[in-house]
Amino acid sequence: MSEATVTAAAGSALAEGGGEAGGAPPRGAESGGPAVVIGATVPTGFELTAAEEVKEKLGSQCAVSKDRGKIYFEIAVESLSQVHRLRSVDNLFVVVQEFKDYQFKENKEDALKDLEDLVKKLPWTEPLKVWELNNSLKKKKTKRKKHNLQSTASKEKLNEDGEEERTDQKDASKQLQDSAPNAAGTESASGQDTEKTQGGIPQNGNDDDNEQSDAKDESHASSGNENKAGDGKKGEGDVNVLKFRVTCNRAGEKHSFTSNDAARDFGGAVQEHFQWKADMTNFDVEVLLNIHNNEVVVGIALTEESLHRRNITHFGPTTLRSTLAYGMLRLCDPQPTDIIIDPMCGTGAIPIEGAAEWPSCYHIAGDNNPQAVKRAANNICSLLKKNENKESSTSLGIPLDIIQWDICNLPLRTGSVDIIVTDMPFGKRIGSKKKNWDLYPACLMEMGRICRPGTGRAVLLTQDKKCFAKALSRMGHIWRKGQTVWVNVGGLHAAVYLLKRTWERAEEKRSFW
Repeated sequence: MSEATVTAAAGSALAEGGGEAGGAPPRGAESGGPAVVIGATVPTGFELTAAEEVKEKLGSQCAVSKDRGKIYFEIAVESLSQVHRLRSVDNLFVVVQEFKDYQFKENKEDALKDLEDLVKKLPWTEPLKVWELNNSLKKKKTKRKKHNLQSTASKEKLNEDGEEERTDQKDASKQLQDSAPNAAGTESASGQDTEKTQGGIPQNGNDDDNEQSDAKDESHASSGNENKAGDGKKGEGDVNVLKFRVTCNRAGEKHSFTSNDAARDFGGAVQEHFQWKADMTNFDVEVLLNIHNNEVVVGIALTEESLHRRNITHFGPTTLRSTLAYGMLRLCDPQPTDIIIDPMCGTGAIPIEGAAEWPSCYHIAGDNNPQAVKRAANNICSLLKKNENKESSTSLGIPLDIIQWDICNLPLRTGSVDIIVTDMPFGKRIGSKKKNWDLYPACLMEMGRICRPGTGRAVLLTQDKKCFAKALSRMGHIWRKGQTVWVNVGGLHAAVYLLKRTWERAEEKRSFW
């Protein structure tokens, strides 16, 4: 299969759509307000898990795209803020229009001309209103964050000195404002997730080849702060003209054009239609063109940076995405009072996500690497500070502890743990394939010892599938394989295994091979 992901801004000319509009996903917005279709990229393999979360938290039915790693659902406009709280989605966009069976011309020039002409026929008005609303929500969130940072600084000053010195507080507030993240209200894309547009793998996990193209020599000056989509018809000389780029994700063998071609020509038509200014980096609006065989979806991005970065501030060499960690945790169905451990926690992505979403469980993280333990501890501290800065009630802490230990000799009682969730060494960046042949069976045996017989379960991620299958075959007396989810982790084809603990007692020592 030929696949590519390209980000391009600008181009020229205009075009003719060649397909019938696809049916919208099942309606789920029952509030009576205007409804919009939202698209989301999710970790590949966990589309159904994400759909379950959307149904549970938003009450909306999801349609899973043929293009792996994407889901679509309908919500009321007033529920837009809740969408950003979903734990399983990486990036969000509002759908302008979907074509289920777009008929591409065989000739390259004709196919691209159709895409150009499509721009004039698309219903842009409502999606752009959603984009504006989304920006206003981000501005409010940023203002609250700045206010909370200032309040925290004031409290710390009072605790230290017993009184508030006006001049010192003014300086502290200024420093906090300077160091705080750029307000989302500026609508700058400097924080755009680089994995999506420049890495070898796009954010939805597909094995697309990423390219970048800027078809016009456009300046990259920053744009105005209070731009509205409706202002796009202003002349080029107006300082408030919106800046944009087009990102094209294409998968399929029968296209006569590349993603670069589609992004360039579609971007040129967008520029001519709205009189926006093309800019690859400091853009206000990101238009998405997703092409999967004959399925075409046009959308407008609602996230500047992937939501999977929400918990981690101190990254390690193999830090797991929070969205993938959530999918793994949800797979084992945690119940209140469950004891959940990650015996190879790295920077703590899994236990931190677990403590944030399942606070009624007790989470224990551990690793044999002192540097990893230090990073995980720093990430936990960052999460605690983040909770303290939130408005409303005071922070109660999080049910999570971090320990340095040996995975093959855990300081835990036999049968004392309900759930084990961990990202096992792939044998690439950490460890080696050769070492895994000894490590995997030893890990499974020790995990079997501490896991509660009959009800315990484990969710394990690994790319070394051959070694894992061999080790598991030798541990069939204590572990039964349930579900397997095939995922893409940084371009590597990996698997998430759900294991169920049998009733048989795990021996302390056993010949594995």
